Amino acid sequence: MTLLPSKGARATKSSERKIRVLVVDDSALARKLITAALEEAGDIEVAGCAVDGYSAAVQVAALRPDVLTLDIGMPGMDGITFLKQSRGPHWAPAVVISALTGAGCQTAVAAMRAGAVEVIGKPVDKSGYLDFKAMLPAKVRAAFACRRSSSQSALLSGHASSHPSAAKALALESTAVPLKLRTPAFIAMGSSTGGTEAVEAILRQMPEDCPGIVIAQHIPAKFSLMFAERLCKVCPIRVKEAESGDRIRPGVALIAPGDQHMEVHFRAGGLEVKLNQGPRVGFQRPSIDMLFHSAAVAGSDLAMGVVLTGMGSDGAAGLLAMKAAGAITIAQDEATCAVFGMPREAIRLGAVDHVLPLQAIAATLSRLHARGIPGPESGE
Repeated sequence: MTLLPSKGARATKSSERKIRVLVVDDSALARKLITAALEEAGDIEVAGCAVDGYSAAVQVAALRPDVLTLDIGMPGMDGITFLKQSRGPHWAPAVVISALTGAGCQTAVAAMRAGAVEVIGKPVDKSGYLDFKAMLPAKVRAAFACRRSSSQSALLSGHASSHPSAAKALALESTAVPLKLRTPAFIAMGSSTGGTEAVEAILRQMPEDCPGIVIAQHIPAKFSLMFAERLCKVCPIRVKEAESGDRIRPGVALIAPGDQHMEVHFRAGGLEVKLNQGPRVGFQRPSIDMLFHSAAVAGSDLAMGVVLTGMGSDGAAGLLAMKAAGAITIAQDEATCAVFGMPREAIRLGAVDHVLPLQAIAATLSRLHARGIPGPESGE
């Protein structure tokens, strides 16, 4: 999760090194606005600027920045090509700054697939710039905290099943899982930095008859629709951006729209989701905590909760509420997280039943569901 500090809270002591950022954008105005937003933060400095991928590669080697902000549509070498070619010893995590409309959303999804760790929309008016100026430093801090583990890279390359930590986790899980669930069950999932890849990795492994899934991913408005559409094409289950009134059904994953909260509500005959644009919770909308708290109330012991990679603490308190209500809870382990902040906080609170590598989570969820204790809802 990307938390926003109060004004002045991030100011650094003179002895502390600031986060050094390379701003990559072909627009002089964009470079000026991005630089101003970052340098107001106190703990961030702009080490340099570049106008396309070619000059960015030179600047990365010369300046060794901690983080990049990266435009996508640039002349010469565009941002996606740069990302694909920048996996060298001077690699730095990239925050994509893109016009998230139409083709811009599609290219932002492609940028995340190519290795960007965060994405934020370019402001289109004064009000949008104020939000942008508030959010950008938090995205840079999250990127700075991000790391790519060999475990996660192996998973995303399609070699998850051979990873020893996954095999060990599955072996332990098969003999040590408490049978707490009733059927039918549903899964509530939350993620932030690095989460688009983690969510995809899990959904690709879920069987067509899996429990219904509800997901809160910290993601900009409009980007969530493209993200859901892409997942629907590559996953065996149906994935869609949620709409108010959507029922939680087996074999369907509902992703909260960017800039909207999603809650689970019980209705006669089943569960459904409702969306709202209430105040941000912990500077986030959608809020993982809000989703998890609603799941605890509506689903109680019908639910499984999963907190994935992300900065901050969003989801920890909500996961604790789910566990207290009877749900089984899972956190992604540190070795496979891009940022371990959210899982670490959930573990610290005592909210987690199982800490698992990313590549073991889908199979564990399926096994937990299959071994659930029949309840009155199942008609048995």
